[in-house]
Amino acid sequence: MKQFNNIKGREGEELAAKYLKKHGYKILDKNYTCPIGEIDIVASIAGYLVFVEVKAREDEIFGRPSEAVDEFKQRKLYNLALMYQRTKKLADMPVRFDVVEVLDDEINHIKNAF
Repeated sequence: MKQFNNIKGREGEELAAKYLKKHGYKILDKNYTCPIGEIDIVASIAGYLVFVEVKAREDEIFGRPSEAVDEFKQRKLYNLALMYQRTKKLADMPVRFDVVEVLDDEINHIKNAF
């Protein structure tokens, strides 16, 4: 597997998007921005609209990357998802929230993270 040392920010998001595509996801948006914030990746699979938060780190000194998706971040993503659905007229699609961790030499996809 490719080495992911020194992965940060947008590079981690690009790796996550490639990973998702490889696993059958259709990428609808990357870095969707609106007045209340940003969603890293919006994808679809099996009739679901999937909002993906990507967390990339070089090591676990501050814990697993997914641990940074705390309750505050989850609420913010939920509100961003509502805005996205309204803006894109996708309010009837079922929604899922995933987290993709990029850590050193691994990608960990946490489906239905919250």
